[in-house]
Amino acid sequence: MKYDVVIVGGGSAGCTLATRLSEDPNRSVLLLEAGPEYTDLESLPDELKLGYRQEASDIESPFNWAYRGQGTSEQKASMQVARGKVMGGSGSVNGQVFLRGVPEDYDDWAAEGNDQWSFVNLLPFFCKLETDMNVRDDFHGTDGPIPVWRLPREEFMPVNEAFHQATVEAGYPEDPDMNNPDSTGTGPVPMNNPDGIRMSASLAYLNPSRYRLNLTIKANVQARRVVFDGDQAVGVEVESGGETFTVEGSEIILCAGGIATPQLLLLSGVGPEAHLSALGIPVVKDSPGVGQNLRDHPLITVELEPRDGVKLATIEPRIQSGLRYTAEGSDTRNDMQLFPSSFTGLRAGDPLQGRSPDRPQGMRITCILKLADSSGELTLTSADPNEPPHLDFRYFETEWDRRRMREAIHLSLKFLEHPSFGPLIERRLTPTDEDVASDDALDTWLRQNVATTQHTSGTCKMGPESDPMAVVDQYCSVRGLQNLRVVDLSVCPNVVRANTNATAIVIAERAAGWIS
Repeated sequence: MKYDVVIVGGGSAGCTLATRLSEDPNRSVLLLEAGPEYTDLESLPDELKLGYRQEASDIESPFNWAYRGQGTSEQKASMQVARGKVMGGSGSVNGQVFLRGVPEDYDDWAAEGNDQWSFVNLLPFFCKLETDMNVRDDFHGTDGPIPVWRLPREEFMPVNEAFHQATVEAGYPEDPDMNNPDSTGTGPVPMNNPDGIRMSASLAYLNPSRYRLNLTIKANVQARRVVFDGDQAVGVEVESGGETFTVEGSEIILCAGGIATPQLLLLSGVGPEAHLSALGIPVVKDSPGVGQNLRDHPLITVELEPRDGVKLATIEPRIQSGLRYTAEGSDTRNDMQLFPSSFTGLRAGDPLQGRSPDRPQGMRITCILKLADSSGELTLTSADPNEPPHLDFRYFETEWDRRRMREAIHLSLKFLEHPSFGPLIERRLTPTDEDVASDDALDTWLRQNVATTQHTSGTCKMGPESDPMAVVDQYCSVRGLQNLRVVDLSVCPNVVRANTNATAIVIAERAAGWIS
């Protein structure tokens, strides 16, 4: 059977796109996902269903692709890069923050020749995708698939309340709605886990639509390469149940995310000619931008030992509140984020970094650089689809990036001096006093301890024909090829100043109307 549309990747974008495209009963849609699927909430394993459970992003989890990446050349060990291998993708294993980028993020995309992606153009789609349970105004949706809520301050964990007091008294404005276009400051973080349930796009979009006669969903099917006839994409070579075969489609849409999508294009012969030729991959299209422009948010944690008896999060949301601010001397608003968290029990850990099996409990302040100057690259290590790509993030290569993260560390240490933290903290574990004794010492510590926020974007960026590094046009069609699109975070010219799940979904909502 030949489908009208074949979608590769059942993550946040793929589930959203499959749902929207199959609203037309005359269009046949096939959705392929390499991981397993669960057709209802009752059958969903607890580590996927329950928001406080973080082990689905552990390196040994069957639901995690468990990539490895190099953060800096000075890093002693590679970083874990968790990506969801299950229907719902990374939105099924994430920390459930549902934060939009600031309007300038999308307006910057538009200014680069992608005028369809301005914030004004995207706002109706942000409203369409959500049901905001706290805020009712023109900037929020009331009947969309994704529920969005914020933890009331009276339910904050002690570390979150202390952080809130410290940031307010330091002069930062209270921010009750971080998805407001003018948002900045300190307050509750918008989440998509009401009643503790991680509401992925698989649950919110796909499951209510899965019995449409024109929608076919196939799990445990791994894509190996796109099949071309000349410059036209005509199908996808896949592997399932030990067999390799080709599924055919009039249009092929890659929604496999910022890592697997460029990897799949490279394996298919679409990418930098010299790189492909070196691996013996026949070149279908010399596209130098594939795998380049790897954008992400570098992350550093200030680790704390809590005093005995302090209440720590067990089944409560790990991420509850935070601070978004503009670094000193920066002309990019909200380019920094800090958030406190606490954890305890067998599944202790931060949702951005998995469990901490050697630390049964703890507290931390997480510092995130939201708009880095530095960018990295993704390259193949082999022509074998089963071999993971090489991820070189190249964090902190500019003094501006290092300076802003140094400021974030010192700001965190200042907040910890607030009297509200006194009853909570036994001692600071890292960074040590020696680590913060000088800029050079702190830079060394940053380079050695940086982690990823798991927000890989930009590796197949959109742009005008005049941009030689643009892989797709602003309508998500791959340049120089027919019947092939990319609809996921890899098309972003830059990563947004926010967690990326909301943007992944809005990309699919926006692109759905362009697919005939």
